[in-house]
Amino acid sequence: MVGLPLRPAFMGLVSSSKEFHWVASVFSGMIFCKIGLISNLCFKGYTKFSSIEKVEWNNRGFSTFHAIIVAVASLYLLLVSDLFDEDSRDESIIYRASTLSDTILGISIGYFLSDLGMIIWNFPALGGLEYILHHGLSLFSIILSLISGQGQVYILMVLFSESTTPLVNLRWHLDVVGQKSSNLYICNGIALFFGWLVARILLFIFFFYHMIIHFDEVKKIFPLGFYSMLMVPPVLAVMNAFWFWKIAKGLIKTLSKARHSQ
Repeated sequence: MVGLPLRPAFMGLVSSSKEFHWVASVFSGMIFCKIGLISNLCFKGYTKFSSIEKVEWNNRGFSTFHAIIVAVASLYLLLVSDLFDEDSRDESIIYRASTLSDTILGISIGYFLSDLGMIIWNFPALGGLEYILHHGLSLFSIILSLISGQGQVYILMVLFSESTTPLVNLRWHLDVVGQKSSNLYICNGIALFFGWLVARILLFIFFFYHMIIHFDEVKKIFPLGFYSMLMVPPVLAVMNAFWFWKIAKGLIKTLSKARHSQ
């Protein structure tokens, strides 16, 4: 790509670091393929599902695994470690990266590639065009950040929003096994509402605030990365707001049904 600054590790022979990231991606794909076997052993009703329900069950199982890993790692890198602590070093926060942050980005690339492939192959059973757009933009941004080593602080902020995915998947799992009227379904819906509000609405507000106050540094990102920073997050924010509206409507409907059934 024109204007994309490659790290030294990517300029010559494949480095051990790059090899590790590819292995991490392959490992993600391997787990994705094995989820069906785990589900078959842990949930007896799995064998009664239709073929497309089995595919979606497996798909959501791996997405939950990925979400937990990247959310915990992102939280650690952003808040616990000193990697992005502005007072810890003189280097601009835009250019900071570590082996762990590279690894998380590599795993996420493997996940989004696998999931996007499944969505396209089974289209539209696993999601419509909005999911293809979401995964495509996410892949584009993560790949740029991993190859260049720039803007990882913002990629990790967005990856932390994956912390709501286990709640979304649990909602689907409870629905498909006939537990839509259970207390667990209602409690999960409430947790999803507040989790989405924090991780995908308020966090994105902070994301844009952080970009504004660090805009002098953000402008130093290579041109393709800089313009993607200006275009991709707003699109994801609009999508998150739309989905939040749907979640709120669903929660109100569920609580209303629960109240009338008492």
